[in-house]
Amino acid sequence: MVSLQAIRPCMPVAVATAALLAAGGATGEPDLIFKRSTVFKLRTPNDKLATYGLDDPEVAGVACYFTVPERGGLKAWIGMTEESSDISLACRQIGAIRFMRKFAQGGEVFRQHRSPFFKKMQIVRGCDAKLNALVYMVYSDPPIAGSAKSSTSTVPVMPWGGSEVQKCADWPE
Repeated sequence: MVSLQAIRPCMPVAVATAALLAAGGATGEPDLIFKRSTVFKLRTPNDKLATYGLDDPEVAGVACYFTVPERGGLKAWIGMTEESSDISLACRQIGAIRFMRKFAQGGEVFRQHRSPFFKKMQIVRGCDAKLNALVYMVYSDPPIAGSAKSSTSTVPVMPWGGSEVQKCADWPE
């Protein structure tokens, strides 16, 4: 029989693992590029900035990178931290751009929970038909009055290795 004292040290790991499993996005998990500690905490996890990368699931040839703060401390250790809405975003053309299917203007590319209950981060995409550019925006919701924060990045649809340039205006629903 396992005693409560034997289980108690494993609880933070179990809670954190459950939180990570519940934080899945619309298109799977992004790749962690790196993390940097920003605030040292002696006995609990440090505050960090984490940079992730992900490919646009509906537009081949586009990758987005975003940096999010990750709070440390006791709440982070037990998986109950409310993360900040400060998120930066950069999207780039990394190959020939090919649209896989029609997409909604402002349609979701990626979603991730940023708290145990309500807050989530979303990356959405649209098309600027006039300039033939993809426009990506990241934001966190639900926004509380006066706290809405966002970041925007654009990807002009350009030729790549002799490929034909597609018009993004042909792909929104």
